[in-house]
Amino acid sequence: MMKMALGEIRPWTFRSLCLLLGSFGIFAIIKISRLRLSIPKNEIRPLIILALFNVTGWHLFSAYGLIYMKAGRAAIVAYTMPVWASILATILLQEKFTYLRILGLALGMLSLAILIGPNIHVMRKDPLGALFMIGAAISWAVGTVLIKYFRFTLSTLNLTAWQSIIGTFPVIIGTLIIEPFPEISNLSWRALIATVYVIVLGNIYCYWAWIKVVQLFPAGLASTGSLAIPVIGVFSSGLILREPIGIQEISALIVMVFALSLVLFKH
Repeated sequence: MMKMALGEIRPWTFRSLCLLLGSFGIFAIIKISRLRLSIPKNEIRPLIILALFNVTGWHLFSAYGLIYMKAGRAAIVAYTMPVWASILATILLQEKFTYLRILGLALGMLSLAILIGPNIHVMRKDPLGALFMIGAAISWAVGTVLIKYFRFTLSTLNLTAWQSIIGTFPVIIGTLIIEPFPEISNLSWRALIATVYVIVLGNIYCYWAWIKVVQLFPAGLASTGSLAIPVIGVFSSGLILREPIGIQEISALIVMVFALSLVLFKH
């Protein structure tokens, strides 16, 4: 859906639109639910740090990555996130980093090599797509671990709303500088539907659901919940965007799913 929308909307404008409307949507739910919006003073700074990684970094890196890569391949690269999250959880949260997790990281890198290797000559000329998506994965992983590290007392809905709106401000400022005159008056129905999908499901429901999962489970374990996403990304790209699915994509996908699955196991 992001790929469809970004075909007609420039990345900074698209991200500003999705984040701003998504944030308003979450705050509207809080208002309707009659929940308090106050933030404890000692949680303001951690909340800003969290928002910059979990919202600003993820959204901008992934938006640019989708411009330079096919959506199916971009999904595989972005969802190396559980590997990075497992490493960071071991360092910051003292979650156990087993030999199986080390093997998972090695296999994750192998999956990237399978996916990108045959096109390495193209990447040397234009490596931005893969680099942007890896940046998105690491930024998301840092944000995931920080949710556990800072031990917020805010409700899940409030934490979602505040990090969303705080992370939106740098994106809006960048948009005003880089893309001050957005052209969104002549969007096709295809782009409009895709944008609404990203706002409602991605920026409202999925943000809330993801934070809830991370609060309930260890960061390394919770991150494995994204295992199904590259699978859906690759094959929905084939069905909706008519992107070719060959042995290279399928092989990389199998290795990646196996690699990420290893973070579930303990000695």
